[in-house]
Amino acid sequence: MFTKLRPFLILGLFGASTGVAYAGDGQHFWSGDWYLSVGAAGFSAPKFEGGKHNKLQWSPLVSIGRQGPGPRFSSRNDNPSFALIESDAFRIGIVGKFVPSRDSSDGRELRGLKKVKWGAEAGGFAEAYPTDWLRARVEVRQGIRAHSGVVADAAVDAFTDITPELRASAGPRMTLASSDYFDAYYGVNARESAASGLSGYKPGGGVKSVGFGGALTWKASQNWTTSTFLEYTRLTGPAADSSLVRERGDRNQLLIGVSASYKFNFTMN
Repeated sequence: MFTKLRPFLILGLFGASTGVAYAGDGQHFWSGDWYLSVGAAGFSAPKFEGGKHNKLQWSPLVSIGRQGPGPRFSSRNDNPSFALIESDAFRIGIVGKFVPSRDSSDGRELRGLKKVKWGAEAGGFAEAYPTDWLRARVEVRQGIRAHSGVVADAAVDAFTDITPELRASAGPRMTLASSDYFDAYYGVNARESAASGLSGYKPGGGVKSVGFGGALTWKASQNWTTSTFLEYTRLTGPAADSSLVRERGDRNQLLIGVSASYKFNFTMN
């Protein structure tokens, strides 16, 4: 299913970028007011996907786009992205994600399993604001080097301002993936089964997880933003059925942490 989406994703991104480059009143597509938000998040999360022991970790937070009439909602789940088409009600663009390597140094439960190389995922995103207190976002990404699968993340967040500086947000999440992705992270072939003691497992594609997340975000100044967040994820389908999860891991995944980011405003002509 997800393999068939790859050519449509590539063609869609090409069409979107071409349309933006030549649409408008003759100005360059980059003309106007822009923002660049950079920061980092520190959190406690499972050592690896499907693991039952947590460790302290960190990840970068990067986003760039055009300035709108008001501040955009953003989530730590958003991967670094660039909007090619943008209005008050929706944004469409390109997105990328760095994928770290995974091997037995990340947990003794992984001994005997093949190493997953570091790599990236690249693709597109679309988000919509059906109301001024709700955002829906979808990312579809193709694996590069780390795995050759396709991953799709979907999230809906409702948000409200408790005070002008403090915002609360929460909503459901879901992740789907192709069989190539699951094979890299959850598959156990005959050689790995013999080396690790895990039962052999050949996964297909499907829904990887469902969950719920929430955050409290404090706008410390015009440019500085900090937040505390919590995400609960329950592995499903090919991930939950993996012998790595059933015999040595946990379907329930909990992440809790804090983040800080700084927003740069600039104009391009």
